[in-house]
Amino acid sequence: MSDKGHKLSISTAGDDFEIEADRAKIEQVFVNLIDNAIKYTPEGGRIEIRIQDQDDTVSVVVEDNGIGIPREDQERVFERFYRVDKARSRQLGGTGLGLGIAKHIVLAHKGTIRIESQVNKGTRVFVTLPRK
Repeated sequence: MSDKGHKLSISTAGDDFEIEADRAKIEQVFVNLIDNAIKYTPEGGRIEIRIQDQDDTVSVVVEDNGIGIPREDQERVFERFYRVDKARSRQLGGTGLGLGIAKHIVLAHKGTIRIESQVNKGTRVFVTLPRK
C-alpha cells in the first residue's frame, strides 16, 4: 500500500452501491481521505475502508489507527486552510484544503461527511451519499 508498511482492508456489506455522482469529484473525496489516513498513520499502521448500502444511501467509512485529531480541532478540520499541526503538515505536505474540498463535494452530492477521532488512537471519517 505504501512504503510505511500499512495494512489495508476493504469490506462491503450489501450489494447496491450505485450512486449518481460526478465520478471524478467523488474519486477526489476518497483519494483525499485515504491519502490523509496514509500520511497520519505511523509505520505498520492499519487503514480500513468499509462500504455499506443502507436503505436509500451508501455509507463509506475510512478508518485508521494514526495520530488522531484533538477534540478541540475536530469541528474545524473541514475549514479550508485549517491545519491541526502546522509543523507536521509542512513536513508531510498539503495545503489544508483537502477536507474542506471533500466536504464541499459531498454536500454538493446531497451527502454528509463527519469525523470521529481520538488522539493517538486514530480517526474515522464517515461519508454518506444518496443511492441512485
